[in-house]
Amino acid sequence: MIIEITNYYALPGQADAVLAQRRRASEIRARLGLPAGRIFKKIEGTGPDVRWECVFDSRSDYERDLTARGASEEFTRARQDMHTLLERFERHLQQEAP
Repeated sequence: MIIEITNYYALPGQADAVLAQRRRASEIRARLGLPAGRIFKKIEGTGPDVRWECVFDSRSDYERDLTARGASEEFTRARQDMHTLLERFERHLQQEAP
């Protein structure tokens, strides 16, 4: 199992816009036949304002997902729009430790 985690650190005053944009990106994923993933919003403490996670059965499933979203002009535009709202972005790929 592979988990992709993306962390979104909003520019000041943009946290709600970041959340809305992440929801749009997840809707695009669903239209592409990809899993929408799960979206989390910070309620307190330090860390990202918005976090997205998606689980893949294998590394090859993850690679196919990357290819599909990379080929989508709509998803590419959504990604570009998101980056106008961010102070910082992180992507992490993890797997369960045996």
